[in-house]
Amino acid sequence: MEPGGVMKYLSILGVILLLVGSVACSKSRAKPLVPLALESGVKPQAVTLTEQGTQAYQAKQFDDAKNYFSQAVAEAPQSGPAHYNYALALHALGDQEQARQQFMEAANLAPGDKVIWDSPALSPYGNPEAPKKKKLLPDGTRMPGVGPGQR
Repeated sequence: MEPGGVMKYLSILGVILLLVGSVACSKSRAKPLVPLALESGVKPQAVTLTEQGTQAYQAKQFDDAKNYFSQAVAEAPQSGPAHYNYALALHALGDQEQARQQFMEAANLAPGDKVIWDSPALSPYGNPEAPKKKKLLPDGTRMPGVGPGQR
């Protein structure tokens, strides 16, 4: 290889390493999943239950957190953060289907809440505004719908 060719090769290699390094460094660490405070105007009992649930969640007592957050949802059913917190506890306990439903409800109740919508906890469950996709069976056919009289 000629001396000029080596320099060109090293320059290209340096640019590639620089790009890879900058991409790797630019990825921020996932934000920790933490329960949210309820919005103002909800019942004081819901706020108290949320505070108790948050303490249990932070202590990794997820069953207790689930119970507190479930009660907070019952007290403040229109609160996006209440549903979000309940979903976090369900997610931590491995109840993914219930967690998905609660995350979606939280997002629907809090359409402008960047914390809920940008949460890494919500992302595995998709965009609540996106139309539902029909799942395909291994042979490529669609799953049969369950409608009236088909149960």
